[in-house]
Amino acid sequence: MRSVKVEDLTIEKFMPFGQISLQLNPTAEKIGSAPIEFFRDMAQLNLGTATLASFSTVRVEKRDYLIDVLEYHSSCSEAILPLDNDILVHVGPATPPGEAIPLDKIRVFRVPLGTLLILRPGVWHHAPFTVNDTPANVLIVLPERTYANDGIAIDLEPSERIKIDFSDR
Repeated sequence: MRSVKVEDLTIEKFMPFGQISLQLNPTAEKIGSAPIEFFRDMAQLNLGTATLASFSTVRVEKRDYLIDVLEYHSSCSEAILPLDNDILVHVGPATPPGEAIPLDKIRVFRVPLGTLLILRPGVWHHAPFTVNDTPANVLIVLPERTYANDGIAIDLEPSERIKIDFSDR
């Protein structure tokens, strides 16, 4: 079984997969000053042709650090924001429909709570992992009903599954 080491998240490392925005300690351009500061336009979510963004929560509990499912959305981005715990997010480069999943290019990043990720359309991913025994609640933003009409999920064969090496953390 292949394994992949967890990487620290940086803008440069994550750039092929999308954007990062530090929501809890912003350093972006702002309007106003203390006690009210508005940090504007910190990240952009591509809704494709949709006009409604839908806000959902995925709660992930402790489970084996094993990638056994991958999915992508071909016509929109996906926003991921850990609300109360750090998470691990696995991603792979976008591929044309029907092309083999680039399993040898899957990467795993530790995402601190309050850090917004925006995945580009087509980027392979699936539900994140909590980094400890505490469940993580993660805000997911997608166009309405994307899970029903633009979610391509693939169960990996046992020989294709990838172990996440989180041993030195």
